Amino acid sequence: MSELHPLPSNSYLLARDMDKTPVLETHHLGIDFGGLMAVDDFSIAIGREEIAGLIGPNGAGKTTIFNLLTNVYTPTRGDILLEGIDTRGMKTCQVIRLGIARTFQNIRLFRNMTVLDNVLVGLHNEMDYGVPGAILRLPGYWRAEKIARARAMEYLSIFEMEDMANDLAGSLPYGAQRRLEIARAMATNPSILLLDEPAAGMNPAETAALMENIRKIRETFHIAILLIEHDMNLVMGICESIAVLNYGKIIAKGTPEQIRANPAVVEAYLGRKGGGRA
Repeated sequence: MSELHPLPSNSYLLARDMDKTPVLETHHLGIDFGGLMAVDDFSIAIGREEIAGLIGPNGAGKTTIFNLLTNVYTPTRGDILLEGIDTRGMKTCQVIRLGIARTFQNIRLFRNMTVLDNVLVGLHNEMDYGVPGAILRLPGYWRAEKIARARAMEYLSIFEMEDMANDLAGSLPYGAQRRLEIARAMATNPSILLLDEPAAGMNPAETAALMENIRKIRETFHIAILLIEHDMNLVMGICESIAVLNYGKIIAKGTPEQIRANPAVVEAYLGRKGGGRA
């Protein structure tokens, strides 16, 4: 596994990525809600094809950080660079087009739409026909639709969900709904994918399959992945770097081995050596 090297911004980057611009970088990021400091001095850098983890107890500010990275929240201070571009002042739809996608802690699917249509929603930015073409069903419309459906099926195939394409999303088992949400996020063609507790509610077999799917996504599409997760077996088994958050501040950064060996982290978050759920 590649070593982490320090950056001037108080971040770390994998040695293999030191000659490349990070796909995502934050500098002293913070947000206050009224008099409450929810996140402070959050600085990270994510390499081009890195799988990184963000862990910490409930209420530590992890999902708030995802909301900051996707411009759902406006930072009180600090900077966010996506593909080297400052996202300050952008709308959420603009940063999505720039290359960031996410899933949610609570699944957010279009439950009354089919599995295939859910993924097609993620492909809407790539539809190059206009309103007249859609209304009149011109040849360009049918070409674009054919291409989009083929791509949607490709994303579903990653999760072995092709046979579910015509099922209603709301009728799927919980684990399949989780996978569908990731497939829909991938359809936006991101350069970095944010996964908010992707293994929540999954059994051990489903979690093991999820780990393989995450690796497959990285290797197939050559993107970075940042995940929030409480399942330490998943985090330690798949992440190349980990940041530990407590009360909105990073208290440790490092490789899984370094985080596992950090006494304060082990005591406060991992509970015991060797993994388990925190």
